[in-house]
Amino acid sequence: MVGIVLASHGELAAGVRQTGSMVFGDQENVAVVSLEPSMGPDDFRAKLEEAVSQLEDQEQVLFLVDLWGGTPFNQTSALIKGHDTWAIVTGLNLPMLIEAYSARMDASKTAHEIAAHLVGEGRKGVRVLPEALEPAAAAVAPVAKAGAIAPGTVLGDGHIKIAHVRIDTRLLHGQVATTWTKTIAPDRIIVVSDGVARDDLRKTMIEQAAPPGVPANVVPISKMIEVTKDPRFGATKVMLLFENPQDLLAAIKGGVDIKKVNIGSMAHSVGKVVVTNAVAMGADDVKTIEELKSLGVEFEVRKVPSDSSENIDAMLKKAKADLAAQK
Repeated sequence: MVGIVLASHGELAAGVRQTGSMVFGDQENVAVVSLEPSMGPDDFRAKLEEAVSQLEDQEQVLFLVDLWGGTPFNQTSALIKGHDTWAIVTGLNLPMLIEAYSARMDASKTAHEIAAHLVGEGRKGVRVLPEALEPAAAAVAPVAKAGAIAPGTVLGDGHIKIAHVRIDTRLLHGQVATTWTKTIAPDRIIVVSDGVARDDLRKTMIEQAAPPGVPANVVPISKMIEVTKDPRFGATKVMLLFENPQDLLAAIKGGVDIKKVNIGSMAHSVGKVVVTNAVAMGADDVKTIEELKSLGVEFEVRKVPSDSSENIDAMLKKAKADLAAQK
């Protein structure tokens, strides 16, 4: 029997499993992994691996995940590399889970066969009343590939439009791919990181996590500096994502014109202190942010647009005090 892992932000996966049991009865060979606010990507990955290890059938595994591009999806996508019999379906809902339970009763079915079946069934579970509100199926026009733009071509006013800049250890994940993208409405998301640009797996994961209609690219810092001077990007509105303040400082010193920055998350690691539930800082982080402030960069600290910004000066003060206490 195909093993099933339900993965989500918060308790959604656990709640769907509980409700599924009320409808279909208790099911074996099913695991739940929930991303809690205090968890980083590596923590979630460890929980995923533990969940799979507890399944009776680890050859055929189906992951039902809440959101394409979120941390649960990104980490699951990385986990299935090299496991050719595993599959992921996003958009977890109750009809999808019930259909998965039903389909795997046929022991001959593989995870891939069930996944292909669930895509249609999950969509069928989304209905509306009055039925007149149901949208008509739209014809899909073929998309022509755009050719390369010749060097020296000036588009727009010749200056790239940096609509939003965010420091986030997780880079492109659910909050960015959905909430921030809808608020900012960029034409493109660019992850600026030397480390990620050299990591083919992480690059692929980020490109896959891009929301519909908004392509994502990963570039080293030097390339981003070149892009800001290239007039071919004059009609492009971008959201820039940095993994840490050090990369941001290097980009600004290289000539990237950034005046306002959103801090979404800075993960805790050895040598850092927890400042808020989403931000940890080390001595170099404090020094770098203070240097950025001296260059006129304004900071807001909030995970999603609806949050109120936390005070960066109070956070720096707390970080300094806690770091000093560690010595």
